[in-house]
Amino acid sequence: MSYEVLLHPDADEFLRGLADKSERIVRDNLRKLTENPYPGSGKGDKEKLVIDGDERYRIHISREYTAFYDVYEEKNEVRVTEILPIDEAHKRYGY
Repeated sequence: MSYEVLLHPDADEFLRGLADKSERIVRDNLRKLTENPYPGSGKGDKEKLVIDGDERYRIHISREYTAFYDVYEEKNEVRVTEILPIDEAHKRYGY
């Protein structure tokens, strides 16, 4: 099964603001979610978290960025809601 990876407009805007090489690296890593977005299998440093009582997922990207996403199994969709520099993600969410 494969998943469609969709970007929230804010996440897409963040990506477009990166240097070309960084944008390519982030997009390449987000493509890994098409194969399997769940932690423990597939490619990527993924983890399931509970943030403000809601289950969310995150993937670390080249030790510089963290993308947060939700999985909608019934639609075979992964929705990337936020991409942050890794230090900012840790400060905001404590992970």
